[in-house]
Amino acid sequence: MGFVLASELNLFEEVIPESLREIHLGAPGWAVVHPPVILATLFVFGLLALGAVLARRRLADSEEALLPDGAFSIRNSFEVIIEALLFLMHDIIGPAGRKFLPLIGTMALFILLGNLIGLIPGLKPPTMNVNTAGAWAVIVFFSYHAVGIGQHGFGYVKQFLGPFFGPFKIGGLTIPKLPMLCWIMLPIELISHFARMLSLTIRLIGNMFADHAVIAIFLAMVPIGIPVIFMALGMVVSLLQAFIFALLTMVYIGLALEEEH
Repeated sequence: MGFVLASELNLFEEVIPESLREIHLGAPGWAVVHPPVILATLFVFGLLALGAVLARRRLADSEEALLPDGAFSIRNSFEVIIEALLFLMHDIIGPAGRKFLPLIGTMALFILLGNLIGLIPGLKPPTMNVNTAGAWAVIVFFSYHAVGIGQHGFGYVKQFLGPFFGPFKIGGLTIPKLPMLCWIMLPIELISHFARMLSLTIRLIGNMFADHAVIAIFLAMVPIGIPVIFMALGMVVSLLQAFIFALLTMVYIGLALEEEH
């Protein structure tokens, strides 16, 4: 047909020898490293780093930094995204939310850019791979628990033990408050928190795979005109998935900060 499905073509693989596209570690099937995914991830980080350097140069001029660009530009787009994130963080986390902008902002921009480069024929998004999506989910998991411990001390772990009952007086002996339902609540709480990490990973992978599969199919069937519509929808999906990932991270951090312990 003269056209190749986007899922079958990955320029990140083309620059890596075929023998190195999968590296098996340890026992067979125990661990597999995918250099093309690593290359794609580094590519996205490189674009973000380049954008940060250029933005810093623009901001070095205090007069120019205060004036927005006269027309649509990358700078204006990123300013809108950052302002939206700050607004959401203030509403969900509170006044302390601003200090989490480096974490949430970097994550949101990486996921957004990683999703968008998948719309370029021949480039497969790193966010469609379980290693990249799972890595961000793990970062979120440990980050909000670290925030909770930093805010409440090790009393933060009490939330995993369920309600405390007491104190009780038995004769002249006073028994302090005890988590009598911890044998039920602890497994439930642990499963629910690990499920957060799993849901973040699966949601991002599943939506990005479905979105790019639809685009690839229409590129093969009707290569002119129709795919543009689905690529526009793909941009919306890419933005929405980055937004949802960032929003859930804010919610988890807000719960870790506000929950009574």
